[in-house]
Amino acid sequence: MNRLTISLGLLIALALPLSLLAGRVWIDPSATPNAAVILMELRLPRGLLALAVGAGLGAAGAAMQGYLRNPLADPGLFGIAPGAALGAVLSLWLGLAGAWFLPAFALTGAAGAMALLALIAGRTGGIALFTLAGMMLASLAGALSSLIISFAPNAFAMSEIVTWLMGALTDRGWQEVWICAPLTLVGIVCLGVAGKALDAMMLGEAAARSLGVDAVRLRAWLIAGVGLTVGSGVAVAGIIGFVGLMVPHIVRPLTDRKPSSLLVPSALAGALLVLVADCLCRVLPLVTELRLGIALSLLGAPFFLALLLRMRRGLA
Repeated sequence: MNRLTISLGLLIALALPLSLLAGRVWIDPSATPNAAVILMELRLPRGLLALAVGAGLGAAGAAMQGYLRNPLADPGLFGIAPGAALGAVLSLWLGLAGAWFLPAFALTGAAGAMALLALIAGRTGGIALFTLAGMMLASLAGALSSLIISFAPNAFAMSEIVTWLMGALTDRGWQEVWICAPLTLVGIVCLGVAGKALDAMMLGEAAARSLGVDAVRLRAWLIAGVGLTVGSGVAVAGIIGFVGLMVPHIVRPLTDRKPSSLLVPSALAGALLVLVADCLCRVLPLVTELRLGIALSLLGAPFFLALLLRMRRGLA
């Protein structure tokens, strides 16, 4: 365990207790009525869910950027996040948003996108075909989601769908934690198994194959890992963008830049970023709580622009 991993772990250990106290109303455990209930039933599951969602997005972003050898790659590129969102939108449109229905529909959408991606890319498809297939699936899922929204039976259903798509951890509880955390952990393990093969991919697809990398097996681990991490996050929190793009860039200079060395730090940094962002959304003095997806988009868009400008200067 290197110094970066330890430092990020300590920051999370410090930030999580503080997140339990932060909010529109700050909690004083010794003076606030029903403080134990508020902390254990509202604040703690929300904090743990922020960690799980952020960890999954961070690890998925690091894996995708390593596989595609593209620093601008994002977990939404594979079409798995839009597929999960399509399933959730269908659930809300059908009026089946209660209990386990919405997460089940979202995970089914993610699994369907994973299966289609594997089917289209096939055994012989390279990185270019894999990327194009993911972009096509993302576009199709987005179009179908828009179609469903346009057919919403009433204004309330449309508002509910659009609000959910903005992404947030508001009103989430232990049920969402038990859905997201185990699936995210399994997904990160799948990405970790692919880590050494991702290191070889830095030399190019042909060179990696000459070193014994099985491209089909690598894609299978990636599809499973990204599908579980991203799909489970979308299933419980909606669309939360830019985490998988920003986090690997922030941690990469502090590592040896190999994808295998970047996965765990990116997961921890993603968890920390989403936890802190969610706390800021809670404490901002606004009429209604700022949606987490909007907050991270406001942060991520300038970050993305700065990356583009830096790449442009590098090519000049």
